Amino acid sequence: MSSRPLIGITLDSEEPGGWSRYPWYALRQNYAGAVAAAGGLPIALPHDSGLAEDWLDRLDALIVTGGAFDIDPAMYGAGSRHETVVLKEGRTAAELALLRGALARDMPVLGICGGEQLMAVALGGTLIQHIPDSVPGHLAHEQKTRHDEPGHPVAVTPGSLLARISGATGMMVNTSHHQAVRDAGPGVVVNALAPDGVVEGIEDPRYRFCLGVQWHPEFHTDPGDALIFRALVEACR
Repeated sequence: MSSRPLIGITLDSEEPGGWSRYPWYALRQNYAGAVAAAGGLPIALPHDSGLAEDWLDRLDALIVTGGAFDIDPAMYGAGSRHETVVLKEGRTAAELALLRGALARDMPVLGICGGEQLMAVALGGTLIQHIPDSVPGHLAHEQKTRHDEPGHPVAVTPGSLLARISGATGMMVNTSHHQAVRDAGPGVVVNALAPDGVVEGIEDPRYRFCLGVQWHPEFHTDPGDALIFRALVEACR
């Protein structure tokens, strides 16, 4: 292995229109920047389930990113779909193939925002389809301010991997989601909670590094955010 582990980062996808008249991929620069700053070598992953194992043969770790879409509720056994749910089925299929393959190899995995939700589903958990309809007294989990500013605090679970990484009992995080983890899944640990009780992070101690956070640590709004990327890189060594 080189001194910089190769970290795969999943892309977002958009249909024709807007920026391009053809289908296109997108990735904010700060995802790659956070990986590079932590000592990793970032590489973007296109959406092709059939290539998942070939990618994983070359990668040292995987980051499943977020985006303005949702996971099909049928994937976690929901009998109906909330009217706010928006799907990107091709993206989800490709990310799920990568995620399941990475977990089967015990490869370090970080799920961010929607990536954390997909991780929960892959590990046997379920989701809240729309926080405003399910959580009385909920916070504004889709903040109106800039996302390089914190939106609310989270309490970090003592003894969790996230607690060991951050060295803190709480963090200030940004927030941009209308869904959240409802049940984390068998054996999965909830490592962060918002003041309204919404799950903000999960991890699975059965793997050497399987961590999901509901916020976007690539913005580095809290000192612990950079430490998350550093821990992912270190888990590759």
